[in-house]
Amino acid sequence: MTSSESEVELVRVRGTKGLRFGVFTCAIILFIGMLYVARDFFLPVVLAFLVALTLSPIVRFGRRYHVPPFITSLLLVVSLALALVAAATLLTRPVTEWIKEAPAIGYQLRTKLHDLRQSVAEVSEASKEVERLTESAQEPGVQRVTVEQPGLLPSAADDVAALISTMVLTAILILFLLGSSEMIYEKIVRVTPRMSDKKRALRLIFDIERTVSHYLLSITLINFALGCFVAGAMWLLGVPSPLLWGVAAAALNYLPYVGNLLGIAMVAVVSIVSFPTLTEALLPPLAYLTLTSLEGQLVTPLLLGRNLETNAVSILVALAFWAWLWGLAGMLIAVPLLIVMKAICEHFEDLRPIGEFLSRSARVVHSEPSAEEQRPAIAGD
Repeated sequence: MTSSESEVELVRVRGTKGLRFGVFTCAIILFIGMLYVARDFFLPVVLAFLVALTLSPIVRFGRRYHVPPFITSLLLVVSLALALVAAATLLTRPVTEWIKEAPAIGYQLRTKLHDLRQSVAEVSEASKEVERLTESAQEPGVQRVTVEQPGLLPSAADDVAALISTMVLTAILILFLLGSSEMIYEKIVRVTPRMSDKKRALRLIFDIERTVSHYLLSITLINFALGCFVAGAMWLLGVPSPLLWGVAAAALNYLPYVGNLLGIAMVAVVSIVSFPTLTEALLPPLAYLTLTSLEGQLVTPLLLGRNLETNAVSILVALAFWAWLWGLAGMLIAVPLLIVMKAICEHFEDLRPIGEFLSRSARVVHSEPSAEEQRPAIAGD
């Protein structure tokens, strides 16, 4: 091959790689756009997929004792629904009371922190100026332009209806995914052509199932225990509605880093409003910080192990991305999806560098030996 032909071949290869990269980038952008536009469809599907992966070991355990999968799935879904209804019933009253008291809480907070916030005077002066302009607008000959906003109740009703429909669809999908999980696995094996691919597919499925179920079940138990400790600490310190703060701590702990900061801030605001002195008001947020720090630095690494941990950068990027894509629900499923992605990357040689980046601690990635490496050594080689 002459030099000119080599240059032409090099240009052709580079053009092919550039074309593939462009097509791949466009496909990723279109896929993200599809997830954003059709989030009302994809969100229940992803939630059901994660919950089904978490509960599938329980269904398989029941199958060993000759319990039909559909019966076990129905019992699990009904139990989850009853738990959610019970939690909503217990928390409706305190949440409603705090929402009603929000203006008064804001006023008390501004009053107690007046000396610590120098900008309050400027904001107050600006609001007075707006009030004077509003009063002058009420004089004869001056037209007032107002924009009518939709009422709070219709908007809240729409949100509640959307939430209920999403939960119902998710529950139905969970029921059928758990009841037919074995059939799905069998079909995946049947459509896979080669025996090596069948084995890899089964290893991948069971590894993802085991990893996600271990992670979510462990995190749920840890968060439940954390909520109990936080509720007990708030009760001992005299914080109003300690049960509410225990449930909030358990729910917010599903959001790494962000959830704990949010919980500390909310407890601090309530403490400042509820206690007469600043010293007493500092005790509840300090207790919350101590409990969450013990959970994050000691309990969770001890129970989960290093294999399931991911680095802080990837977690924060995943939280920001899924929060932009699907809001609060996206933040809740960001870390489980990151765990799924990490498990998938560890099963494919080309994706192992991505899995290594997602891991928290650096480790040597062992790849399978090639055919040349497996060849027996011959004397004289």
